Amino acid sequence: MVAIRLRRGGSKKKPFYRVVAIDSRRKRDGKVLDNLGYYDPKTEESTIKIDLEKYNAWIEKGAKASEAVKSLVKRVG
Repeated sequence: MVAIRLRRGGSKKKPFYRVVAIDSRRKRDGKVLDNLGYYDPKTEESTIKIDLEKYNAWIEKGAKASEAVKSLVKRVG
């Protein structure tokens, strides 16, 4: 099954996340199928950029989004 979840990047105490479509059996930072956007919680106003067309295409194909990604998509609109 394909999952849409966050992939952590950045250095210690300075997280940066990518929103990715990935096989649910892979590790958190494993090989991804598609990059959908990013989330930077450390900026003054959290920066969120998600390609909603790609996101909706993956959802239509049967991918399941994590709770964190669902909340980010709600914030984006």
